[in-house]
Amino acid sequence: MQTRTLGTSSLSVSVVGLGCNNLGRIGTFTETQEGATDVVLAALDAGVTFFDTADIYGAEYGLSETLLGAALRGRRDEAVIATKFGHQQFAAPLASVGPRGGRAYIRAAVEGSLARLGTDRIDLYQLHTPDPVTPIEETLSALDELVREGKVLAIGHSNFDGTQIRAAAAAAHAAGLTPFASAQNEYSLLARSVETDVLPAVREHGLGFLPFFPLANGLFTGKFSRSERPADSRIARQRPHIADDAPWDAIEAFERFAADRGIGILEATLGWLLARPELSSVIAGATRPEQIRQNAEAGSGWRPDADEVAAIEALFPAS
Repeated sequence: MQTRTLGTSSLSVSVVGLGCNNLGRIGTFTETQEGATDVVLAALDAGVTFFDTADIYGAEYGLSETLLGAALRGRRDEAVIATKFGHQQFAAPLASVGPRGGRAYIRAAVEGSLARLGTDRIDLYQLHTPDPVTPIEETLSALDELVREGKVLAIGHSNFDGTQIRAAAAAAHAAGLTPFASAQNEYSLLARSVETDVLPAVREHGLGFLPFFPLANGLFTGKFSRSERPADSRIARQRPHIADDAPWDAIEAFERFAADRGIGILEATLGWLLARPELSSVIAGATRPEQIRQNAEAGSGWRPDADEVAAIEALFPAS
């Protein structure tokens, strides 16, 4: 498993990470501690060291963090733990503390995450969505305090646009505060809008980019087809429209492209993503040990050349 440095931080992360939004999800193998532990330990054994969670993940607030922390007990130092706080659209028991990017909220949120994860530090602490009311200077100041105290090693943001990324970088520089080291946004062959605005800002400021939904909710795992979808998949259970509306002509052409190179669509997709040097880790979800092992193997293989990148992107033009 290859590793990359996460942006401007000192963190080294595996190029394939585990998205932990399925830990504690009702109806999955990882709903229970036993299942979550099996997947997390399979990830470590496959060379996956980067685990990305959030305080809102799981069937109840904090459950994913709790399951992840317990699964890593005894192997904490093998893992780089990333979690998130402050999502604007989800209920949280800290709502009465104040705005979710404010100092009081951040101080309360980090203590809760540390306790649930059973650790003395969070490697990457990320603002889940922009706070529309709190000045970014206040958010950065509070996060800088956590870094100086050793409770957090690096900070990141999620769902920022290019303008917000540049404003945050300028604010940190002007005040001499710890800057954001990473940016996390949706990015896949079916969602390429970040190439216009976000990725240029990421490159300008040396951030490590972390794509979420990189496999388009599983469409690029090789397990779906125009007529078939796994019965236990999230698409089949909750989001059938994703498969119904998928561009199957393009996906099938991509499958032929991959087959011509002796690889599967999963390996081709991860190779396309990892061809971008600013991308630090592909954080794909998994609900079974075999899934994370497949992701790890696929991400350790083929990389496209420039002509192959262009050929792939021609199949899925950015809108």
